Amino acid sequence: MRTPLFRSLAALLAAGGAALLPTAAAAAPTPSPGATPVTRAGTSFLSATPITAGQPVRVDAALGDRLYWSFPATAGQVHGISATVAFPRARSGASTWTIDVFDGLRRRQACTAGAQTPTVDAQASSVTLGCTLREVRSWAEPWSADPLPGAYVVRLSVVELPEPDLGAPIDVDLLVGVVADRGASGDDGELAAPLVPNTRAGAVLDAVPAADSEGDDGAGSPADWLPDLGSRWVWTSIGGVLAAVAGVVGFALTRRPRRR
Repeated sequence: MRTPLFRSLAALLAAGGAALLPTAAAAAPTPSPGATPVTRAGTSFLSATPITAGQPVRVDAALGDRLYWSFPATAGQVHGISATVAFPRARSGASTWTIDVFDGLRRRQACTAGAQTPTVDAQASSVTLGCTLREVRSWAEPWSADPLPGAYVVRLSVVELPEPDLGAPIDVDLLVGVVADRGASGDDGELAAPLVPNTRAGAVLDAVPAADSEGDDGAGSPADWLPDLGSRWVWTSIGGVLAAVAGVVGFALTRRPRRR
């Protein structure tokens, strides 16, 4: 016979399970209405194709390619990533796929849910990958790997593949969405600037300096053609001269006079 306490506990567990169902359903990203699909992907971190949350991606690629996309994230957001790779042709063996997410400092971010590294056999027509990131924080300790506001990079690649299958065509569908947005939290701090990778390292200096406009023949002053004190060959020449002087002095001190 069931006691009232047992029935109360069962009711609480059923209510808790029902409360968790909407959260699990919300973990799948959905495309934004009217969003323009992206039809390209980058081949490295520096060339990652920028996308926005809710913007679908449809790319034709080949087995063995590493595909990169980047998207922005703000504090309080929880992002979900889903990807489907379709195989138009048959393959000779099984393959293992992975989807990785990196922040602006190229720190790999952990996935809290989703099939991040699935394996499919040779007869499968497609494979589905997924990753739900942790909530983006507004501030964190420098030594931690907590997700912070800024740009994030998604990399889709195959990690195990039979060599005869390299180069076979594939169709990739990818979607990044905000599955939850809790707004700014009480982290007692705020990031000074978003973590965005620097894709412009700097300007390239001219190899030949411009001629001095003060000289009539364009030769300039002697200081223009004198080598820089920090150049390698200048210090090499000075070192050679000092070594020769030290050798002469050492020979003069150590040689013995001839006996008659």
